[in-house]
Amino acid sequence: MSASLVSNAYLDEHSAKIRSKPVPWEGYQRAGLVTSEELSLIKKVDRQPRAKTESTLVSDGQTYALLYLRLLKKLQRVDTMQCLLVLIADALLDHDERIPLFTRTAQSDPDLPYAPFLRTLESQDEFVQLKSAQILTILLSAESTPLQHHHLQPFLRILAMLVQSTSVNKRDVAVQCLEALLARPECRMAVWAIPGIISGLVEILRHKPGPQMCYQVIFCLWLLSFQQDIAEQINKKFEVIPLLTSVAQEAAKEKVTRVIIATFRNLVTKAPSANLPAMLVSELLPFTKNLAAGKWSDEDILEDIQFVRDELERNFASLTTYDVYTSELATNRLSWTPVHESEQFWHENAHRLHEKDYSQLKALIQLLDSDDPVTLAVAVHDVGQYVKHCERGKKIVTDLGAKARAMELMTHSDPDVRYHALLAVQQLVSHPWTTA
Repeated sequence: MSASLVSNAYLDEHSAKIRSKPVPWEGYQRAGLVTSEELSLIKKVDRQPRAKTESTLVSDGQTYALLYLRLLKKLQRVDTMQCLLVLIADALLDHDERIPLFTRTAQSDPDLPYAPFLRTLESQDEFVQLKSAQILTILLSAESTPLQHHHLQPFLRILAMLVQSTSVNKRDVAVQCLEALLARPECRMAVWAIPGIISGLVEILRHKPGPQMCYQVIFCLWLLSFQQDIAEQINKKFEVIPLLTSVAQEAAKEKVTRVIIATFRNLVTKAPSANLPAMLVSELLPFTKNLAAGKWSDEDILEDIQFVRDELERNFASLTTYDVYTSELATNRLSWTPVHESEQFWHENAHRLHEKDYSQLKALIQLLDSDDPVTLAVAVHDVGQYVKHCERGKKIVTDLGAKARAMELMTHSDPDVRYHALLAVQQLVSHPWTTA
């Protein structure tokens, strides 16, 4: 575990500089902020060779754990907080056995060890904030009992901001902290309850990061997918299945493919009805067939690939073309799959959009507000096909607001959307009204 649990070059470089910076400890004593005993103790480790500091910690570790935390709790100058955070992280580096020295400080002060870090976590100084996150992750990950809400929630709220930040360092540290915390089952639902974290992770993936960050983000999603409630909802809320399929198709590293397929296996196992249709729409079946024919250094990945492939094949065999269509609607993303342009499909199934109080037709019309041009083009095309093949279609879609929206799309910036909107409006205008 230790500080290597969250590793970041920015933190390492700045820690090296901070170790040599002087801190006005004597001034703090004169101001009554530090006692003479605390001053004597801190001088033994401040800007001292690592070997000497290590020797001091070996003989008096509990005293120094309490000293560092007490000073961090009461001193607020940025350079002082930086120094104390580096001293704490250095004490923990490669020394997991010292973690209890810090967690036991709660016996002396109930605010310790977490309250000082939750305060410094709010700092405007990037180093103080990220170093605090690093240390908090070490301490929380080592807890032997479920984490307390008042320790975890403030930390997760900060991680939500960090993971959505434009700063590369903030995103990097936040993702690593989440990787570690999500290994604990009680953290998964707590993370799920903060949508900014999941949307931040998904947004990182959409911007095609490097293989390592890609792996770490998907590792977080994999850990989340062990919870059934999350497995049932994550694709509906965040459209992760088409995104992960796309990432897997472009992945250059086996470990990225491995963690994606493992995530898919969890989604299929925990919530098949919620996820198999979206996987079929994303054309995961032919992709898994190709993967199954490949060579892999890890036997587990082949087993997972075969499992997902077999489940998809079994599901696909029982689907009608209308099932495939409604499955695609449920993903909130449409593409030019054969069903949309099949006259036979629309002739046989247009009326079925009336089932369950027009629920599928309403879902289709909702997609006329999509931010994806392909989805828009396909959706407005489908509205035209529905009107063409359904006698009462014109009045129904007009009543549901689709006619007005289709007319708006005739001036859309995307030429394909404009073209299909024009064809749909022609259908709406040319067909006679049927109200019976």
